[in-house]
Amino acid sequence: MRLRVHTLLFWPHLVAGLLAGLIIGVMSFTGLALAFEHQILNAADRETQQVALPALGTPRLPMDELIARVRAARPEAQPSSVTEYPEPTRAVMVSTGRTGGVYVNPYTGEVWDWGAQGWRSVLHVMEDWHRWLGAQGDNRPLGKAVTGASNAIFLFLAVTGLYLWWPRKWTWRMLRPSIWFRRGLKGKARDWNWHNVTGFWLLPVLIVLTATGMVISYKGISDLVFTLAGETPPTAGGPPPGPPVHVPVPPPGSAPLPLEALFVQARQQLPVWENITLRLSGGKAEARKEGLAASTFAIREPGGWPLFAATQVFVDPYTAQVLRKDAFADLPTGNRARRWLRFLHTGEALGLPGQFIAALGCLGALFLVWTGFCLSWRRFFPSKRALASSSDHSGA
Repeated sequence: MRLRVHTLLFWPHLVAGLLAGLIIGVMSFTGLALAFEHQILNAADRETQQVALPALGTPRLPMDELIARVRAARPEAQPSSVTEYPEPTRAVMVSTGRTGGVYVNPYTGEVWDWGAQGWRSVLHVMEDWHRWLGAQGDNRPLGKAVTGASNAIFLFLAVTGLYLWWPRKWTWRMLRPSIWFRRGLKGKARDWNWHNVTGFWLLPVLIVLTATGMVISYKGISDLVFTLAGETPPTAGGPPPGPPVHVPVPPPGSAPLPLEALFVQARQQLPVWENITLRLSGGKAEARKEGLAASTFAIREPGGWPLFAATQVFVDPYTAQVLRKDAFADLPTGNRARRWLRFLHTGEALGLPGQFIAALGCLGALFLVWTGFCLSWRRFFPSKRALASSSDHSGA
């Protein structure tokens, strides 16, 4: 019975690996390249972010003035968020879209581009290939569909691979070739050993990476996370922003307060903070039209848990009154679970050790793709020596 099930699973496992192996290899390679993206950029850009301390007593420019300097220096760019840090020698960062941004000297208003442009360009290409196979524009949904399907196939390969690996007898002699690398092997024996050992040790990591990837790729699976938690799934994909915040209607003729006044309020919400980010409206005129929307600050504190969490602070733009403050623990269960799944996929949920484990999983996946292709090649196109050996055994 077990032999029959083994055969029924072996061929779908082999065919699925051949069909999706190349895409899985691309996703694994790019995933490995992106594993330490933030650490790479922070290290490469550290000097670019630094500013000289001015004379004692020199005040920082108001946040409104800094953003005005950015708009004047980069009229083609549209600031989308602004982030400040507590260190007096660190520049304020203004993002201008998904991948662009500038730094601003908080004392002089000088504006300059982000550094590490070479690294940013390479990592941007890696992300494009990891998520959309390098597709651009209208072709991205197709690229996402292919990567999502390949990720699902990889999950199937991981689960069926466990059954195919399972020893017939649990003896050390039968188990050892499947759980540890052996020296001196060549050809098919070496590939089989590498394939099984890599799959055995990295199976939990690969299941986590592929299962969380399914949640990211398919809205229906993402919605299931919220449904299981007894919550209504969000309209858009990904974690929802939370329930709407009601901003009291201001008296007629009232104007929003300067951003600096809102930042003053945000800085007071946590005793120690690592950075504060404010999401911006598209422009001044647009901001006036959307004046009844709360100003949303994301405040990260050092040593906070989970490591990826930030406290969301909603401030009335007319009075600077805090309307609501959402710590991670305050979020609904489905929202928290969805965020955990997002950052488990990259390993960032567990910090640097988690990123290392995720990178190791990507490296192992490359080994599995390579050895799987080699084993398939030898099965369908055996060498003359292998054919001769097979003939001798059948004759005996």
